[in-house]
Amino acid sequence: MNWLANIRTTSAITALLSACTLWSGSTPSIARHVTVLNRSVAPDAVSQPEPQPLGHAYLVRGILGLLFSRGMNGLAEHLQQDGVTADVYDFTSCDTVAETALKDYYEAPAPIALIGHSMGGRCVLQVASKLRDAHIPVSLLVTVDPVHASPGVPANVERYINIFLSDSLLGGGDVRSEQGYPGHYASFDLATHADVSHITIDKLAIIHDQLIAKIVRLSVTPSKAEGEAAPLHYVVPPDTPIELWDSGIPVFVRPGDTLRTITEAHRVPLWSITQINPGISNQNLVPGERIIVPRHLLPTNAIPRPPQSRR
Repeated sequence: MNWLANIRTTSAITALLSACTLWSGSTPSIARHVTVLNRSVAPDAVSQPEPQPLGHAYLVRGILGLLFSRGMNGLAEHLQQDGVTADVYDFTSCDTVAETALKDYYEAPAPIALIGHSMGGRCVLQVASKLRDAHIPVSLLVTVDPVHASPGVPANVERYINIFLSDSLLGGGDVRSEQGYPGHYASFDLATHADVSHITIDKLAIIHDQLIAKIVRLSVTPSKAEGEAAPLHYVVPPDTPIELWDSGIPVFVRPGDTLRTITEAHRVPLWSITQINPGISNQNLVPGERIIVPRHLLPTNAIPRPPQSRR
């Protein structure tokens, strides 16, 4: 009966081979399904997080902007080269800017930067107020020598920077924040820089470079940094590089501290400490005393040091 057992064994092997053939050849959809299941657990197929959008910048020129606010166009071009969507408008288009920003944000939420020169500065403040009414945050608002009688900074602005000339007849707006403003505020008066005027201030490369660095990092910049946000109001000394800090932060004097150790620890110039803290000197530093120092919202190693001014 050995021959019968051999036949049965051969038949079983043949049936098994046929079943394998039917599984892999006659049912390709099942085979593909198995392959897909295998791929779904492959380490290299795990979905990666979507990159954060760099944001959208809306820049507004002043009166006769095509002649005297060309710096807004140059800044927009450099932002576009760095991957930021940037559009330029005239100050008469405030309603259009607001409507466009609303539409863009609803379609694809991304950090908003508003930048305006002269009458354009007044315009972007008005745009920010319209966005506030729609409960939309503004990550960064910058006014460059805005006109007098510009409105205050609304509460939906997370970070505000004013760069102006207090002796300017065409600009000179020392913009204040609205009551209860919770964001970061920094104001820089360049009136002592004799080579800067209302029609050149919007074109300064030292300002453009720092604004670009801030805007491309909006998506990773905290809106509320550690510690209290103290407002900054500076008159930048002549022949001094312009450094655009975001706000001030209170620190407390430690035993043995001097103005030199404080400036070295925070990597800031001495004038920035003495100007924002009137009357302070090495002779009257008291341990535990509260003083304000300027800061960037990102770590200092992520902020390029301001280059020598190129005008």
